[in-house]
Amino acid sequence: MESQMSSSGRLPRHGPGFILRQLSTADLADFQAYRHDEELGRYQGWLPTPDEQASAFLAEMSAAPFPNPGHWVQIGIAEPECQRLIGDIGVYLDLDATRAEIGFTLARVAQGRGVATAAVRMVVDLIFRWSTAERVIGTTDARNLPSMRLMERVGMRLTATRQAVFRGNACVEHTYTVTRAGT
Repeated sequence: MESQMSSSGRLPRHGPGFILRQLSTADLADFQAYRHDEELGRYQGWLPTPDEQASAFLAEMSAAPFPNPGHWVQIGIAEPECQRLIGDIGVYLDLDATRAEIGFTLARVAQGRGVATAAVRMVVDLIFRWSTAERVIGTTDARNLPSMRLMERVGMRLTATRQAVFRGNACVEHTYTVTRAGT
């Protein structure tokens, strides 16, 4: 049975050197490889999980509608030729559907080719196309320069800075925002 996301024609989407698609339980090994990369996960809101938990998460995301107000939905970033998972983008649409939040992860072996920038730009466009969200935000640790640069490349602007506690440590977080065209 096709999920709401694929049956609606929202995914898959092809970009330069990648495809955005739903996650699948067949992605477990690739998902776990980058989600267990300590350096990659340093500033992420997720923590590595055991295979059984990761497999259940992938199964849940394989059937998750997009967008899904009040819920995080992870979208896979895969290599177009072999469908090998190389990252994912999380999207949370507020219950009132006026604001979305994104988070992104790309395996280190796939970095440096513009894939993450193009994939995040495409997801932001999909959010504005398939929801009533007026703005999309992304929050990152102020030490995560690659994440800040990526958000700037996709047209997001620094809109807030605050002191925070992340994984028990004090830090500074920056919030970047892009608004729907014309607002």
